[in-house]
Amino acid sequence: MSLSPAEASRQTLEICRKAPVIPVILIENASTAVPMAEALVAGGLPVLEVTLRTPAALDAIRAMAKVQGGIVGAGTLLRREDVLRAKEAGATFGVSPGATFSILEACEEAELPLLPGASTASEVMALLERGYTTMKFFPAEPAGGVPFLKSLASPLPAAHFCPTGGITPANLPRYLELPNVICCGGSWVVPADKVAAGDWAGIEALAKAAAHPSV
Repeated sequence: MSLSPAEASRQTLEICRKAPVIPVILIENASTAVPMAEALVAGGLPVLEVTLRTPAALDAIRAMAKVQGGIVGAGTLLRREDVLRAKEAGATFGVSPGATFSILEACEEAELPLLPGASTASEVMALLERGYTTMKFFPAEPAGGVPFLKSLASPLPAAHFCPTGGITPANLPRYLELPNVICCGGSWVVPADKVAAGDWAGIEALAKAAAHPSV
């Protein structure tokens, strides 16, 4: 039994529609995972991407998966082992900066809905050919930002994106105005200084602002 690309994209599209911003979270200390997740969910951002770039990431996913109302995914999936570890930890979806055959196959076999990364027209076409229609556009700003995504809308209307990389409160509205953008990924809602200070009220306030951007 495996998850088809079409079904994976249906599920990730549904997840991406939950809120205009998916927090991209780098966890240094797993003890901060639950209060951080609770603050983000309370602020209106229920979908959480924990990047697998620190030793604490998998423990953080395990803890966040128990937070009521949260939908926790694993980001920076680079290898088949990452997929298996993320699934075992309780991730309900995966995110990758790009898309290799190995990653796509591993996620399909593990039945982990994947938001695969793409940054060129050829990469988007390759994913569409396999059956993926919901994608991460990464790195958004360096790869061409709003003008580039706007240019893809007409020739590749089946592709929908979650731009990530260089997204800020200032440029967020411009991305969300595009017809092929569902939501955006960003780390500004979990700044390191507020996490270090345990300022969960401050993070909740940032989440509320991101959940209701002026578009």
